[in-house]
Amino acid sequence: MKLHELRDNEGATKKRMRVGRGPGSGKGKMGGRGIKGQKSRSGVAIKGYEGGQMPLYQRLPKRGFNKPNAKKFTAINVGLIQKFIDAGKLDAANITEDTLIASGLVRRKLDGIRILGKGEITSAATITVTGASKGAVEAVEKAGGKLNVAAAAE
Repeated sequence: MKLHELRDNEGATKKRMRVGRGPGSGKGKMGGRGIKGQKSRSGVAIKGYEGGQMPLYQRLPKRGFNKPNAKKFTAINVGLIQKFIDAGKLDAANITEDTLIASGLVRRKLDGIRILGKGEITSAATITVTGASKGAVEAVEKAGGKLNVAAAAE
Protein backbone atom coordinates (compact mmCIF):
# COMPACT_ATOMS: atom_id res chain seq x y z
CA MET A 1 0.00 0.00 0.00
CA LYS A 2 1.25 3.43 -0.95
CA LEU A 3 0.33 6.85 0.39
CA HIS A 4 -1.67 7.75 -2.73
CA GLU A 5 -3.71 4.54 -2.41
CA LEU A 6 -5.20 5.48 1.00
CA ARG A 7 -8.93 6.15 0.95
CA ASP A 8 -12.02 5.91 3.17
CA ASN A 9 -14.09 2.75 3.36
CA GLU A 10 -17.00 2.48 0.95
CA GLY A 11 -19.96 4.45 2.33
CA ALA A 12 -17.96 6.06 5.12
CA THR A 13 -18.31 9.55 3.65
CA LYS A 14 -21.17 11.23 1.86
CA LYS A 15 -20.89 14.13 -0.56
CA ARG A 16 -22.50 17.29 0.77
CA MET A 17 -25.45 18.78 -1.13
CA ARG A 18 -24.41 21.87 -3.09
CA VAL A 19 -27.46 24.10 -2.92
CA GLY A 20 -28.35 26.80 -5.44
CA ARG A 21 -26.15 25.54 -8.27
CA GLY A 22 -28.61 25.38 -11.18
CA PRO A 23 -31.72 23.38 -12.13
CA GLY A 24 -29.78 20.21 -12.97
CA SER A 25 -28.62 19.81 -9.37
CA GLY A 26 -32.13 19.21 -8.02
CA LYS A 27 -31.64 21.96 -5.46
CA GLY A 28 -31.19 24.95 -7.74
CA LYS A 29 -32.72 28.44 -7.85
CA MET A 30 -34.24 28.83 -4.32
CA GLY A 31 -32.19 25.99 -2.83
CA GLY A 32 -35.13 24.28 -1.13
CA ARG A 33 -36.10 27.38 0.85
CA GLY A 34 -39.32 28.28 -0.99
CA ILE A 35 -40.28 31.81 -1.98
CA LYS A 36 -39.61 34.92 0.15
CA GLY A 37 -40.41 35.18 3.83
CA GLN A 38 -38.34 35.05 7.00
CA LYS A 39 -37.23 31.45 6.59
CA SER A 40 -35.90 32.01 3.07
CA ARG A 41 -33.37 34.51 4.41
CA SER A 42 -30.01 33.62 5.90
CA GLY A 43 -29.32 33.72 9.61
CA VAL A 44 -32.83 32.80 10.73
CA ALA A 45 -33.65 30.22 13.38
CA ILE A 46 -37.10 30.39 14.91
CA LYS A 47 -36.44 28.62 18.20
CA GLY A 48 -39.25 26.62 19.73
CA TYR A 49 -41.53 27.25 16.76
CA GLU A 50 -43.39 24.17 15.62
CA GLY A 51 -45.33 25.43 12.60
CA GLY A 52 -48.42 26.61 14.43
CA GLN A 53 -48.59 23.53 16.66
CA MET A 54 -48.44 24.31 20.39
CA PRO A 55 -44.70 24.14 21.24
CA LEU A 56 -43.48 21.34 23.48
CA TYR A 57 -42.37 23.70 26.25
CA GLN A 58 -45.93 25.09 26.41
CA ARG A 59 -47.62 21.67 26.24
CA LEU A 60 -45.80 20.38 29.33
CA PRO A 61 -47.14 21.32 32.76
CA LYS A 62 -45.28 23.69 35.02
CA ARG A 63 -43.76 21.84 37.97
CA GLY A 64 -42.03 22.63 41.21
CA PHE A 65 -41.74 25.61 43.46
CA ASN A 66 -38.80 27.73 44.58
CA LYS A 67 -39.24 28.93 48.12
CA PRO A 68 -38.37 32.65 48.09
CA ASN A 69 -37.12 32.69 51.69
CA ALA A 70 -35.36 29.31 51.75
CA LYS A 71 -32.30 29.08 54.00
CA LYS A 72 -28.98 28.44 52.27
CA PHE A 73 -26.38 26.58 54.32
CA THR A 74 -22.68 26.05 53.71
CA ALA A 75 -22.05 22.29 53.77
CA ILE A 76 -18.86 20.64 55.09
CA ASN A 77 -18.04 16.96 55.45
CA VAL A 78 -16.58 15.50 58.64
CA GLY A 79 -13.61 14.15 56.65
CA LEU A 80 -12.52 17.72 55.84
CA ILE A 81 -12.81 18.77 59.47
CA GLN A 82 -10.55 15.85 60.44
CA LYS A 83 -8.03 16.92 57.77
CA PHE A 84 -7.88 20.43 59.25
CA ILE A 85 -7.54 19.06 62.80
CA ASP A 86 -4.63 16.85 61.65
CA ALA A 87 -2.99 19.85 59.95
CA GLY A 88 -3.27 21.84 63.20
CA LYS A 89 -5.54 24.47 61.67
CA LEU A 90 -8.46 23.56 63.97
CA ASP A 91 -8.57 22.86 67.70
CA ALA A 92 -10.71 19.73 68.27
CA ALA A 93 -11.74 20.89 71.76
CA ASN A 94 -13.95 23.72 70.52
CA ILE A 95 -15.08 24.04 66.89
CA THR A 96 -17.64 26.75 66.12
CA GLU A 97 -18.77 28.41 62.91
CA ASP A 98 -16.38 31.31 63.58
CA THR A 99 -13.36 29.01 64.07
CA LEU A 100 -14.23 27.20 60.82
CA ILE A 101 -14.16 30.53 58.95
CA ALA A 102 -10.95 31.65 60.69
CA SER A 103 -9.21 28.38 59.77
CA GLY A 104 -10.03 28.88 56.08
CA LEU A 105 -12.16 25.74 55.81
CA VAL A 106 -15.26 27.82 55.06
CA ARG A 107 -15.31 31.08 53.15
CA ARG A 108 -18.70 32.35 54.34
CA LYS A 109 -21.42 30.85 56.45
CA LEU A 110 -24.50 32.21 54.58
CA ASP A 111 -27.51 31.25 56.81
CA GLY A 112 -25.36 28.82 58.79
CA ILE A 113 -23.02 25.87 58.44
CA ARG A 114 -24.25 22.28 58.09
CA ILE A 115 -22.05 19.24 58.77
CA LEU A 116 -22.44 16.19 56.52
CA GLY A 117 -21.22 12.64 57.18
CA LYS A 118 -18.84 11.94 54.28
CA GLY A 119 -15.37 10.81 55.29
CA GLU A 120 -14.02 9.69 58.66
CA ILE A 121 -13.40 11.59 61.86
CA THR A 122 -11.08 10.13 64.50
CA SER A 123 -10.61 13.08 66.87
CA ALA A 124 -12.96 13.58 69.81
CA ALA A 125 -14.18 16.98 68.62
CA THR A 126 -16.79 19.27 70.14
CA ILE A 127 -18.56 20.98 67.26
CA THR A 128 -21.27 23.66 67.47
CA VAL A 129 -22.99 24.50 64.17
CA THR A 130 -26.40 25.43 62.74
CA GLY A 131 -27.21 22.00 61.30
CA ALA A 132 -25.97 18.45 60.90
CA SER A 133 -27.03 15.24 59.16
CA LYS A 134 -27.76 12.05 61.13
CA GLY A 135 -24.65 10.41 59.65
CA ALA A 136 -22.45 13.31 60.77
CA VAL A 137 -23.83 13.20 64.33
CA GLU A 138 -23.24 9.43 64.49
CA ALA A 139 -19.69 9.74 63.11
CA VAL A 140 -18.68 12.43 65.62
CA GLU A 141 -20.22 10.58 68.57
CA LYS A 142 -18.57 7.32 67.48
CA ALA A 143 -15.20 9.10 67.62
CA GLY A 144 -15.99 10.20 71.19
CA GLY A 145 -16.93 13.77 70.35
CA LYS A 146 -20.07 15.85 70.56
CA LEU A 147 -21.99 17.68 67.82
CA ASN A 148 -24.25 20.48 69.09
CA VAL A 149 -26.84 21.86 66.70
CA ALA A 150 -27.60 25.48 67.59
CA ALA A 151 -30.98 26.88 66.54
CA ALA A 152 -30.64 28.91 63.36
CA ALA A 153 -30.82 32.65 64.01
CA GLU A 154 -33.97 33.84 62.29
